[in-house]
Amino acid sequence: MLLKKLSEAHGVSGDEGEVREILKEELSGYGELRTDTLGNLYVRKGAGRKPRVMLSAHMDEVGLIVVGFEKSGLLRVHKVGGIDDRVLVSKPVRVGKNRVPGVIGAKPVHLQKPDERKKAIQIDNLFVDLGVRNQDEAEKLVKLGDYVSFTANARAVGDNCLTGKAFDNRAGCAILAEVLKEDYALELTGVFTVQEEIGLRGAGVAAYTVHPDLALVIETTSASDVPGTREAGHVTKLGAGPALTLMDASFITPEKMLRLLVQTAEKHSIPYQFRRLTAAQTDAGKISQAHEGIMTAVVAVPCRYIHSPVSLLNLTDWQNTLRLVKSVLQSIVEGGLPECGSY
Repeated sequence: MLLKKLSEAHGVSGDEGEVREILKEELSGYGELRTDTLGNLYVRKGAGRKPRVMLSAHMDEVGLIVVGFEKSGLLRVHKVGGIDDRVLVSKPVRVGKNRVPGVIGAKPVHLQKPDERKKAIQIDNLFVDLGVRNQDEAEKLVKLGDYVSFTANARAVGDNCLTGKAFDNRAGCAILAEVLKEDYALELTGVFTVQEEIGLRGAGVAAYTVHPDLALVIETTSASDVPGTREAGHVTKLGAGPALTLMDASFITPEKMLRLLVQTAEKHSIPYQFRRLTAAQTDAGKISQAHEGIMTAVVAVPCRYIHSPVSLLNLTDWQNTLRLVKSVLQSIVEGGLPECGSY
């Protein structure tokens, strides 16, 4: 299963090579493949046709980076991307290109002062333990600047659900890969972007390179339908279908693009929901502002516990997101692009 393979691959922002190689192997023979200087992977099909459509999904995941060594051999680390410090303690990790196993450690609860126990342990008070005896042994295994990624095997749970790491956004990458295995009567460029989690960096380069008439970002978004969150704050719900973005911190969806997604979903009886959160950013923020502006929209797979060591998604949501993306492309083939102009 491609999603499982992508989930278990290591690819913290700036170190997406392992993910990129899996996708290159998967998509060999399905289009013209190339990689740019920043590391984005492009797969182009139907060159020279009109219209020119770009689909994107980011390869990178949140993680850590090694910034120092203790004499004891413990590693000091900083966060790469938005991670809640509270989810880090005691999590298994892999470090560097050799995937050296380790665990994130902290002062044991027995030695913490009463006021320390009431607070989340901050990243400055955490470390990665490789099980070595001193700094010399640690430096033989890893080096400054090595990336640290979480370790988790993707596995089926419950009612057609899957748990694993990095579903944000390997779930979107798996969808994009499946879309690219089919042909459409238009020029289609799929871009697996880099460094989304630290500033949407790959998407800006990709949008200028492809210069599409229309772009669709395939993402993963938070499902907060859990105890302690009022219903209006659920953002999305597991099992309710792909989520359509109205607005986020980087982007407002043009009404015409939103109408295209909604009408397509309803025509093909695909369940959908609206993402009820205006925080966080997506690659759409950079893509939509490239050149003179690019008509862009975001469709996302709902996922619980994103930006943590283990997430959970519903495979029916994933399949319906795939169906919607394919159907949108067919709608463009049959009916053309949404009318351009002001929002």
